[in-house]
Amino acid sequence: MTNWTVDRPQQITIEEPVARLDVRLVTGRLNVVGTDGPARVDVTRVSSRPVIVEHRDGVLRVGHERHPRWPGFLWWLGQLGRRFRAEVSIAVPADILVNLNLVDGALVASGLVNDTNVNVTSGQITLMGLAGRTNARIVSGPVEALGVTGDLTLDTVSGEVTLAESSAGRVHANTISGAITCDLDNPRRSEIRLSTISGPITVRVREDSDLAVHLHTASGRITSGFPQISGGIGAGPVKDSHGVLGAGAGKLWASATSGSIALLARPVDDDLEELP
Repeated sequence: MTNWTVDRPQQITIEEPVARLDVRLVTGRLNVVGTDGPARVDVTRVSSRPVIVEHRDGVLRVGHERHPRWPGFLWWLGQLGRRFRAEVSIAVPADILVNLNLVDGALVASGLVNDTNVNVTSGQITLMGLAGRTNARIVSGPVEALGVTGDLTLDTVSGEVTLAESSAGRVHANTISGAITCDLDNPRRSEIRLSTISGPITVRVREDSDLAVHLHTASGRITSGFPQISGGIGAGPVKDSHGVLGAGAGKLWASATSGSIALLARPVDDDLEELP
């Protein structure tokens, strides 16, 4: 086992193999990227509580040694949070298992191709170019996923969900209070489930998509850029729209309790139309 206690800006290179990354920080900024070469941990800012880096049996752990015991989250955020503030960037092999936890702050994960789990209490999550199985959860704040493939689950209690340039085979996005915006890249044979209690849902898919579509809102409007999607079914304020695009190989299901749903058509690029 090798460990470091980092109480000032420092860069650490781990020459031994790393199969798993486990990060548990209290507050600050965390950036994790999948790369070639040995794992590296770069602590660019650290407050009075040091960051502990440990490597044992192929597991790289980065975090604060002891989390504070506080009488209330808001009191801790104002009084104790600055003692645990840290800014950490970590480069690891792209194919390892990753588990990231941050109480308060901004988290960015990119270039990882295996299972990735992300948990933030309050702040912001940004995911870029991930593959494998990705699960991201945040209590308060937005989550954004760009160019993500594989299986993707996004959950937030209060905050917006944005998904763009995605060809994920499975997408589950849920929010209690906040908007969901998705721009999907030809989701053939995909399973896409979007749900919000309070907030609108906007989905844009290519005109040549193969999807069986079901849209439901209890209170709000449903609009569609596809004539194949029928609507106006349901008693009272309940509205359902459904239909099939192309061969219907994939599934798109969107539900909003209080909010509108819009399904938009994206033109197929000319250069893609010329491909065999």
